[in-house]
Amino acid sequence: MNRTLTGCVIAGALKNPAPDFTAIASSLIYQSTALGMEIAPNENSVDNAVLSFEFKTPHTTPVICGVTRWDDTSRQASVTENIMQAACGLMSVHGRASGKSRPLGLNYISTLTAVLALQGGVAASIGQLRGLSVSNSSVSMASAALLSVGQYIAGATASESPETLLPDQISHPACLPFVSLDGVIFELETLDVGPWQKFWTEIGVSSTVAGKGWMAFLLRYAKAVSPLPEELVSAISKFSYSHIAQICIRTGMAICPVRSIDDRAKDNDSKYVWLQGPWEFVFETNLNGRASSRVTNDLPLSGLTIIESCRRIQGPLAGHLLALLGATVIRIEPPGGDPLRGMPPMAKGCSARFDALNRLKTIREVDIKSPAGQAEIKELARHADVFLHNWAPGKAVLLNLDHDDLATINPSLIYAYAAGWATDSAAHSPSSPMPGTDFMAQAYSGIAKRVAEASGTLGGSLFTVLDVLGGVVAAQGITIALLNRCMNNAGGKVTSSLMSASTLLCVDDFQNLYSLPGTGAIPKSIIDNVYDTKQGKIAIECCDLGALVRLAEVLEVAIDVEDDLEQYLSDLFLSRTAYEWADIFEQARVPSAVVIEDLADLQTTAHLQPGLSPGSYTRVNSPWSFK
Repeated sequence: MNRTLTGCVIAGALKNPAPDFTAIASSLIYQSTALGMEIAPNENSVDNAVLSFEFKTPHTTPVICGVTRWDDTSRQASVTENIMQAACGLMSVHGRASGKSRPLGLNYISTLTAVLALQGGVAASIGQLRGLSVSNSSVSMASAALLSVGQYIAGATASESPETLLPDQISHPACLPFVSLDGVIFELETLDVGPWQKFWTEIGVSSTVAGKGWMAFLLRYAKAVSPLPEELVSAISKFSYSHIAQICIRTGMAICPVRSIDDRAKDNDSKYVWLQGPWEFVFETNLNGRASSRVTNDLPLSGLTIIESCRRIQGPLAGHLLALLGATVIRIEPPGGDPLRGMPPMAKGCSARFDALNRLKTIREVDIKSPAGQAEIKELARHADVFLHNWAPGKAVLLNLDHDDLATINPSLIYAYAAGWATDSAAHSPSSPMPGTDFMAQAYSGIAKRVAEASGTLGGSLFTVLDVLGGVVAAQGITIALLNRCMNNAGGKVTSSLMSASTLLCVDDFQNLYSLPGTGAIPKSIIDNVYDTKQGKIAIECCDLGALVRLAEVLEVAIDVEDDLEQYLSDLFLSRTAYEWADIFEQARVPSAVVIEDLADLQTTAHLQPGLSPGSYTRVNSPWSFK
C-alpha cells in the first residue's frame, strides 16, 4: 500500500481540539494516517477560535495551516456541522426533495473542510519548492460549505431567469428512490433517453408519460429535485425487485438497491479502500525528468499546466480547484463546445451553473475520438504537468490516451483519473456495469441509507453529495502527487473516485465494523432541530450539557421538563423572528443559525460576503488564503 507522504509530519492539537472542530480534526487524522504521515502533538496550539496545525516535509519549512469557522474572523459564533449546513444553504438544497430544510446526517462540511485544509498545506509546500515565499494557509468551514453549493448559488442568482427552489414551496417533491413490490428501495440510472423509454415501455407506461419523467430525472443533478409523474412510481411498485432488475438488463438501464454501510463493509475491497484512503498512487522515479518550473505569481500552483477532459461535476470541480490554486487549466471540449454551456439559467450567454465550475479555464475544442484529436491531446500532454479525465472505465485505453500512452511522451506527467468506482478497468469494478454516477454511488456505498435514516426519507440526497466531495478529493490527490513529484522527481498516476470519497464520510463506522482503534465516535447531540419562528426558520444544536444549560438559561426554561422540551421550544420560537433568536443565541454562546432557504439571500448575509463575489451570478471565491 503506497503511503505517499511518508516522512512528512502533521503537528497540532488534533486529538484535543475545540468542540466545533472535532469532526475536522478526526478527518485530518484519518487522512494523514492513510498517507503515511507522522502525527505529532502540539498542544500549545490549542485555540478555541481556530484549529491550527503545521504541515512539514523533509524539504520545506513548516506551513502553518489554520481552520476557522467563518471567513469573517471577527465573527466568533459557535457552530456545529448542522448549524453550518443551515447557515450556508446546504440544508435548503438537500431539503428540496422532501419539502423541508433538513441536515444531511453526515459530517459533510467538516469533511470537506479537512480535505481542503490538508490540501492547502500541501499546495503551500509545493509553492515553497517552486520559489514562493509562503508559510501560512487558511481555510474556513463557511468557505467549504459555500463551495459545496456553488453551482446551486449560481442557479439562484443568475442574471437571466434565476431559479427559486424553496423546500416548502415545491409542489411536487421528488419521488425518488423507487420501491419495488417486495419492499426493496432502489435507484435507477441511465444517461441516455433510449434505455429510459424502453424500460418504461416494458413496465407498461406510455411513452408520453415516460417522456415527461425523463427531463425531471435528468435534471435532478442540476436542481436537486425530480418531480416524476406519479404514474411511474405507481407502475414500478407493482413488480418485484428481481423482475425489475431483469427488465433493466434487457433495456440497458442500471439498477442498484439502497445498501447499508454494513453491506458495503462486507465487500471484498472495502477494508482495503478504507485503510488506503480515497486515493491510489502509483509513482515511477524519473531521473531524467524536467525540473519543477518556478511560480509565476503568488499562488502555489501558478506556472503549472493541467489538461482536463471531464464532464458533469466531479472532474470539472477538481480542475476548478486547481485553477483557484493558480494552475493554468486547459479544458478539452468536443467540437462545438460542451452542450451544458447552454443549460439555463443563463448569465451573459453561458449557463451559470456551468460557468461556476469552468470560468477560470482555457477552452480547447478537440475531437478525442479521431486520430488527429488524439495526437493533439498527446502534444498538449507533452508539455503539461497533469492530465485529468473522468471518462468511463476502459475508454482511455480505447482512445490510446491511458497512463502508459502519455507517460511514454512525458515521464514527469501526473496522470489523474477521477473515477466512479476507483478503477480504470471495468472488469475490476465492484459494481460493474453500473455507471459511476453520484446517486448510484450513494446507494451502493451506504451513504444514501445513512442520509435516509437521518432525514426520515427513503433514500439519499438529490444534492450531489459525492460528486462534490469526489471533485475535492480528486484535486487534493493531484496536489499530493505534485508534491511527491517535486520532492522525489517522480511522475505517476493518481486515481480517486466517488466510491472511495464516500469512505471519508463513514470513517467511524468502518473503524467500529472492523474493530480497529480510531479517534472515537462523536457523541450524539442533546438537541438538534430546525424550528419555525415568527418569520423564517432557526436551527439549534446543543452537542453537550453546557450548551443545553446555556439554552435553558437564556430561554428561562427548566431542564427537568425535558420530556416536553421540544414542544415547548416549538411554541416559544414562534414569538420572535429567526434573526432575533439568532442574535440572542449568539450572545449566549448557543450554536444556532438562521436557516437560509433562498440561496439568493447568501450574497446579502454580512458574515458570508468575504466568500462570495457578485456579478452576472454570485461566484464562490477560493476557499484558501495564503501568506
